Amino acid sequence: MQHNFMVTFIGDDRPGLVDRLSSIIEAQGGNWNESRLSQLGGKFAGLILVSLATDDPQPLEDALRDLSATGVSVRVTPTADIAQSAAQATSGRRVSLNILGPDRPGIVKEIAHALAERDINVIEMHSNVSSAPMSAELLFAAQVEAVIPQDSNLDELGLSLEAIANTMTLEIDLTCAD
Repeated sequence: MQHNFMVTFIGDDRPGLVDRLSSIIEAQGGNWNESRLSQLGGKFAGLILVSLATDDPQPLEDALRDLSATGVSVRVTPTADIAQSAAQATSGRRVSLNILGPDRPGIVKEIAHALAERDINVIEMHSNVSSAPMSAELLFAAQVEAVIPQDSNLDELGLSLEAIANTMTLEIDLTCAD
């Protein structure tokens, strides 16, 4: 029987880190299923969903912990069954948010609060801050994928997001996949 574990790591960005992680996972009998890896602020961080034939992640965690000598911190955490996680992620309607506007503190907090108030589950979020082409003003951009309960009122969510957009001078586009 396969058991699933989330490997989280962060360390200084350098060539070969993914090779080292994947080699250790394979040597411990693990299968690299999914991952989200990214370079942020000179660090390289990631989440890796790994399946093992054992319910004891300790040997894998011990092998990965040896990376700490090279400045990489790692944690291994048991997760739900992959099929169960996929079913939970798709129960409801999928929505997408595209957010763009002048960077300022509180943008993520305001939008996250509006979603949480309505029991909307964020599935994935990507954000960045970059310079505007003509003015060099810092622009915040984000893409959010979420699942909303079937009985949620999209119009109410839209009005709440519109109020945030107006207050914070943002463009927020809400689209429903269903």
